[in-house]
Amino acid sequence: MLKKTRARYLALTIDSDEMFGSREFTGAVWDAVLRLYGECGASRTGLALIDYDVEKKLAILRTVHTAVDMVRAALASLTKIRDKPVAVHVLAVSGTLKALSEKMRQ
Repeated sequence: MLKKTRARYLALTIDSDEMFGSREFTGAVWDAVLRLYGECGASRTGLALIDYDVEKKLAILRTVHTAVDMVRAALASLTKIRDKPVAVHVLAVSGTLKALSEKMRQ
């Protein structure tokens, strides 16, 4: 029997002087995960971009609960997008979008 995958949502802030589109950001995150864990490890993350705000430089990613540490490590290793310096910081992690938005309001 297959186990149910439980989602975790990560609220991120992108620290950079440049603005990046959602495709560029998603591609950079996937590249970081692939560099660290390869294709097999990346496929286990279930990574998806849920929301991206270019002006506020905020993003919400979804991953499976077993891969939160993997995704956090990959985000920490992300230093450049389009050869521009960038740092991605995890603001909060939650099991639901509603709880994540409540954590962000505090």
